[in-house]
Amino acid sequence: METPAQNDLPTPAQQALDALAVNAEDQRALDVLAHSDVLVPVPDDAVDGEGADATTVALPVLEQPGGDAVVPVFTTEGEMAGLLPFVSRYRLIPLGALASQWPDEELSLAIDGNSTHALTLTSQGVRTLLAR
Repeated sequence: METPAQNDLPTPAQQALDALAVNAEDQRALDVLAHSDVLVPVPDDAVDGEGADATTVALPVLEQPGGDAVVPVFTTEGEMAGLLPFVSRYRLIPLGALASQWPDEELSLAIDGNSTHALTLTSQGVRTLLAR
């Protein structure tokens, strides 16, 4: 396991992701993750006021090679900038709240998709593991 730089200590959410990489059924790590806030990117070309309703959020969907749809979310601004440097706006949302309203369609969730502690969950995984 890499030692983080002094100024780059992992967040509790990142520590939970690391724990889940070792044991995917670590309930404590799942609880921490479900109660963590994540950054949901807002495309810079989104109309101002779009998604301003506090009870709803427009999910950014990226198409993966092979056609799978995935929603990227991030634990820190640095993680988001590493994968989506062209996005400068985001909404901070509790991951459990996002998961509890996850759409029924086949839509995966990628947390910190470009990092060493990345985690991708299927739509069913999002609803069963994180909706708390």
